[in-house]
Amino acid sequence: MEALKVSSFTSLRIPTATTPGKTLFTRLKFLNFHQLSPLPSSIFSTTHKSRSSKPSKLYTTLSSSSTVSTENTDPNLEIATPDEKFEWFSQWYPVMPVCDLDKRVPHAKKILGIDVVVWWDRNESAWKVFDDTCPHRLAPLSQGRIDQWGRLQCVYHGWCFSGSGDCKFIPQAPPDGPPVHTFKKACVGVYPTTVQHDIVWFWPSTDPQYKDIIMMKKPPYIPELEDPSFTKLMGNRDIPYGYDVLVENLMDPAHVPYAHHGIMQIRKPDVKRDREGGRPLEMSVKKFDVNGFIGKHEWGNGKFIAPCVYYSYSEPVVDQGTVSASSGGNEGKVVQKLPKQQRMALIFICVPVSPGNSRLIWTFPRNFGVWIDKIVPRWMFHVGQNLILDSDLYLLHIEERKIKDVGSTNWQKACFVPTKSDAYVVGFRRWLNKYSGGEINWGGKFSGTLPPTPPREQLLDRYWSHVVNCKSCNSAHKTLNALEVVLQVISIVSIGIVAASKQNVMSSIMRTTLVSTAIVCFAASRWLAHFIYKNFHYHDYNHAFR
Repeated sequence: MEALKVSSFTSLRIPTATTPGKTLFTRLKFLNFHQLSPLPSSIFSTTHKSRSSKPSKLYTTLSSSSTVSTENTDPNLEIATPDEKFEWFSQWYPVMPVCDLDKRVPHAKKILGIDVVVWWDRNESAWKVFDDTCPHRLAPLSQGRIDQWGRLQCVYHGWCFSGSGDCKFIPQAPPDGPPVHTFKKACVGVYPTTVQHDIVWFWPSTDPQYKDIIMMKKPPYIPELEDPSFTKLMGNRDIPYGYDVLVENLMDPAHVPYAHHGIMQIRKPDVKRDREGGRPLEMSVKKFDVNGFIGKHEWGNGKFIAPCVYYSYSEPVVDQGTVSASSGGNEGKVVQKLPKQQRMALIFICVPVSPGNSRLIWTFPRNFGVWIDKIVPRWMFHVGQNLILDSDLYLLHIEERKIKDVGSTNWQKACFVPTKSDAYVVGFRRWLNKYSGGEINWGGKFSGTLPPTPPREQLLDRYWSHVVNCKSCNSAHKTLNALEVVLQVISIVSIGIVAASKQNVMSSIMRTTLVSTAIVCFAASRWLAHFIYKNFHYHDYNHAFR
């Protein structure tokens, strides 16, 4: 099992910065390369000197009368007009990565408090997002099936719907009777849907006036996800704490050496002041408005594209690549060195689901080391990434409840954030307060009360929060379970053969071989059962022993 952990894989050296005459490198562990925190300034181990730490002013933010301190923001910070408010129901929201959707079945999802069903309409060759409610008796359409004609069928009474939401068949209606299936009340609500960056997005309104909203407004565009030279494996997981806590956690690199200690390799500071190696970080917010903000940190830039996308990207690193070029005529070819820019990004797409629940879609595109993703199965990356998510999940679940107790608009009074490492977190909380009153608009669906804290094993569950929603992990889970059964069968059969054979029929060598095979297979099946449980179901995390 340990062979599949982050720490056991070979290291990869990645260019991260350049100085005159040399390229600086970072050492990054194999599975940790794709990780779930804004890692670079605090995770990468570089050889350059850290910036000198200037005494920073104590600052508090989110006050109605003040802006983020100039220690952490550009002096020309953009401020929107006071009456400008963020419209939560006038945005595109991600549903799921296409790679994790099965075209054969409908899928249930909750986004912004709305229950939807996403399914593949083979007649139009497009993904559709419907209201997850049959107009007949309000049964969930996500529990239905796609029939032989490619229609979405409700399995309660067999009503069938086309990709346009029209009811095409009501089995209980007489063929020679009135065409009740054509009535408007027989139709199901359809949400505008599009696919961008290999993710299904939907617009949270079934009002016909938004049918062609894609012509006027599109989901956030991220160039790295459309560039074929970049690798872009994706993952997703349902998170048992809210959207706001998820976003601010992903913007916070300072927690990585501590909350993820022993899992993720970090940059070693010049002067190590504690075991974990935390250090001052240079971060600042440069531009701020109703659509989010742009920031600057040590290893590159960060963007919060409201409401869902946090996008952190590195500055291009020039690597000298060798290419052949003709010198003209018949003089042959000369070898010429041309610069190749190595780039990477961390992209976190945070989906508000309901109070106390969110969904994370992540991808970490890069244009170097692409071969790694072609060789290593996606589920192996997810093993390490889920461990990272688990390591601070309980902390954040409890933190959310403490924030709720003091009130989200009083965040700045309850939290003490005196250093530059909190600049992005402060920027996000300020954005949420200024443009949304410190809360998500759930459209009146919820009172804002958080769900009760479940038992720890349920809180840290991986199977229902990730495995069933990930094609790669689901397939690996089934395969490993089958292998466990095979090993148990081989063990039992080997012992059975030895027990049934007479002493003089089987040689001692054969008998020893079969007994040894039985023991090895049984031990392997027990180890595999433990590995499956720990990596696909529940892996507890105790910080005291890290």
